[in-house]
Amino acid sequence: GESPRMKVAVGLGLMEFPFAGAADYWRWVDLCEAGGVDSLWQTDRLVSRQPILECLTAVAALAGRTRRLRFGMNVVSLALRDPVLLAKQCATVDVLSEGRLLPAFGIGSPLGPEWQALDIDTRTRGRRTDESLEIIARLWREESVDFAGRYYRLSGASISPRPVQPELPMWIGGSSDAAVRRTARYGTGWQGGAEGPAEAGRVVAAIKLAAAEAGRAIDDDHYGAAFPFYFGAAADGVVSGAMAAYAKRTNRDPARYFAIGDETAILDRIAEYVDVGIQKFILRPVGDGASVLAQTRQLIEKVLPRVGVKWPKAA
Repeated sequence: GESPRMKVAVGLGLMEFPFAGAADYWRWVDLCEAGGVDSLWQTDRLVSRQPILECLTAVAALAGRTRRLRFGMNVVSLALRDPVLLAKQCATVDVLSEGRLLPAFGIGSPLGPEWQALDIDTRTRGRRTDESLEIIARLWREESVDFAGRYYRLSGASISPRPVQPELPMWIGGSSDAAVRRTARYGTGWQGGAEGPAEAGRVVAAIKLAAAEAGRAIDDDHYGAAFPFYFGAAADGVVSGAMAAYAKRTNRDPARYFAIGDETAILDRIAEYVDVGIQKFILRPVGDGASVLAQTRQLIEKVLPRVGVKWPKAA
């Protein structure tokens, strides 16, 4: 019989800004645009000592620089943002990029520095996030929105121009029970963060069950995972430091998360995720600016062609 239709796509993501300046960043973006990378993703972090770009501003700049690439924020913290402004920003970027925005939303990492630094009550994050998701989804498609929530109240609110993608996707992140329910209720996709293959598979199965119970369906190719990759050895200083930081931050085993070695190691890790129902990927190059460029070039030359052969796109 014919092989199952697969839409495996590989994008690249950054949290920290590893470049000396803007010129090096645009050199990286241009390499990705020319090299067939599917999409670029910027993590949302408002408060940090290390350099990190603001995600909405970054995707707006990407929209102007590129013609083919898609882009998103992985994932934007709704409890830190005004939903009407965010809906308007996303619509604007989608219009000006002619439909290349991939918005992804979440509650924000409970380990992020923002909550304490900005004196935000973490107990209200979940409810604020759910209200924001409903407001944003309705502003994108309805002429006029009335909303009476605990945290937000709208009366006859409308935005124009609305997104050009008729159903602007709404990817939801997080692996908690609440995140699963949120994805089943509001999401058009799920975007993983720090989850290894086994955990990601558990979340995918839970979302499919919850969506069915809610009378909704999420496309099979709308489940994503993210992981760091590095062509080289785990003993290299740049990688061992990143792995130690991940273990400290998440209490997870970095060996199950980082894909380190050659192209086969990276392809094998992608395959582990594909086996549990993931088809979209955000791979994170490890290192400083020069390393990120070299790592990205190797991914484009050695991994992307083999992904295309192993999981041929449906005609």
